[in-house]
Amino acid sequence: MSLPSPDDAIEREARVPESAAGRRFDAVLAELFPDFSRSRLAGWIRSGEVLLDGRQVRPRDPVRGGEQVRLAARLEVETDAIAQDIPLQVLHEDADVLVIDKPAGLVVHPGAGNADGTLVNALLHRDPALAALPRAGIVHRLDKDTSGVMVVARTLQAQTALVEQLSAREVHRQYLAVVVGALVSGGTADAPIDRHPRDRVKMTVREDGRDAVTHYRLHERFRAHTALECRLETGRTHQIRVHMAHLKHPILGDPLYGGPLRLPKGASDELVAVLRGFRRQALHAQTLEFAHPSSGEVVRCSAPVPADMLALLAALREDARAHAEAGDGSRRR
Repeated sequence: MSLPSPDDAIEREARVPESAAGRRFDAVLAELFPDFSRSRLAGWIRSGEVLLDGRQVRPRDPVRGGEQVRLAARLEVETDAIAQDIPLQVLHEDADVLVIDKPAGLVVHPGAGNADGTLVNALLHRDPALAALPRAGIVHRLDKDTSGVMVVARTLQAQTALVEQLSAREVHRQYLAVVVGALVSGGTADAPIDRHPRDRVKMTVREDGRDAVTHYRLHERFRAHTALECRLETGRTHQIRVHMAHLKHPILGDPLYGGPLRLPKGASDELVAVLRGFRRQALHAQTLEFAHPSSGEVVRCSAPVPADMLALLAALREDARAHAEAGDGSRRR
């Protein structure tokens, strides 16, 4: 299967069912061509690239039933970002999707202060046809300093299907996080999130925010920190970071929500050095599972824990072991 280029045309034909009489044309069209988003189809109606019995109509116009629909649209370039040869660690690739392991420090989208050198630039170098898709096929994002697995759509149909899965909460997303404080059990953070009323860079828990649910369970306990497995039910901006800070257990190293560095009592020089040197939120998107847009088969990809987080976990583990041994020694005396 060849990938579409921005100059490729999309041609489809269908007949409006008699049972659709009286309904809006855009709503009927979305059912006839479910591979494309409703906003995309509405745009094609307005531009005259979708005709009803050979004539141009408005999205809201009612259908009679039985009409012939013809879609003849051309994909246009959706981004002016340049292609750049930035290495990508690919976990899965086929004609419909690309799953990558994003390193910490890589910005996803070009923007203020990051005109290039982003994931979008890297994707356009690997697959120039992505220039024809909104956001170069990206359907969800990771923060700059969060590492881990991301899925990118390579066709409009795949992008629509993945966005629908995300909206329906059918995509499994599991993260590894190291938080401040020794938790004794897992739980669920069910707290709405929206933009902070004063600091527009931050998100915060707000009663009038959008619903947000994060499930978390213990992965490994240390003296003054805990490694958690976090599963997203929703996908709000900074969700895990905001929820853990709201629970008074911010993610270690988080420059936005973590507050000042807190060192465990009696920490060794080695652990102090590791904690002071960890300059990003200790958050890694470890596993992503979704239904393949074409086959429906389950695709499950996992990104290995990066070296900096492995070193952090090892230092916390050694600190816990050393203090446990010291405690045993004092009790024996």
